[in-house]
Amino acid sequence: MRLALLALVALGLSPGTWCRSPPTPPNNAQELSFIPLAHAKGEIGPFTLTNAWELASPNSRFGGYSALLLLEDGRFIAGSDTGNVLIFTAPGRSGPAPVIGPFGARKDKDKHLSDLESLTMDPASGRIWAGFEGQNALQRMERDFTGVISVRPPEMRNWAGNSGPEALARLADGRFVVLAEGNSSWRDQTHRALLYPSDPAAGAEPLPFRFLAPDGFDPVDMKQLPDGRVLVLLRRLRISLSPGFESALLLLDPAAIAEGKLWTGDLLAELDGPFPPENYEGLVVEPLESGKLALWLIADDNTGQFQRSLLVRLEWTPPAIETGDPAGK
Repeated sequence: MRLALLALVALGLSPGTWCRSPPTPPNNAQELSFIPLAHAKGEIGPFTLTNAWELASPNSRFGGYSALLLLEDGRFIAGSDTGNVLIFTAPGRSGPAPVIGPFGARKDKDKHLSDLESLTMDPASGRIWAGFEGQNALQRMERDFTGVISVRPPEMRNWAGNSGPEALARLADGRFVVLAEGNSSWRDQTHRALLYPSDPAAGAEPLPFRFLAPDGFDPVDMKQLPDGRVLVLLRRLRISLSPGFESALLLLDPAAIAEGKLWTGDLLAELDGPFPPENYEGLVVEPLESGKLALWLIADDNTGQFQRSLLVRLEWTPPAIETGDPAGK
């Protein structure tokens, strides 16, 4: 059944996701444009949509962004599912020129790993961890992308090749959470998940558990909030005469993770209305003043002709954590 639905979506999206742009000569121009989207402002549940832009570049490595990080200097790192990276400063901010190129140092690159789907980092050391589908692998590297260590955890070997470590987060206490994108099976709509007590690249052994997303959504990214809770970006395929993607945000508490229990939380909102629809796969949480947060989302255009690389900014004040309620209900 699911294969039939996916085939239907494939046909419906064939002008974009499944129809690649014609090959062009390589272009290494370090250029990035931000095109503001009209009418991209308004309220979406508890969130305020403040800005949205379409990203554009003539660079041959541009596009396909499925992971997002915020650096200590205010720049963003966007990783692509083609094994490339975009480092940029958000519109309206001063900073260095953008950098578009391969992900990782040339001498440290693993040629078998290219489908980059998730990124997380330790703000103290600057170390970065990346998750790759296909090989279901994790990588650790220094801030300058050198010193790469690649591991293929045995716990991920049975994860489907297109359902690997889609969401990866290093928590403030040094633990790591990994969520698989796809469901465990047709009959089990939960998602495989792992909780590492420490760095998985250093051989830590994880606690397996299951993650439950609502209403047919799949996890595509997650970030920890300053108060310790975790925000998960969700995505769902819309099956209709005009198939596409729908997004939502889920709030959870990592303290509720336990073996044999489902990890789930509060669905804050499905992102619709003034929110521009697209295939959002990357999330960043940026603290502002007075407890407010800026949420940045980036869309994966699948390097197609009719999808867009969008960058969206939301503002949100998280609800207070109620005593005895780990999900903050």
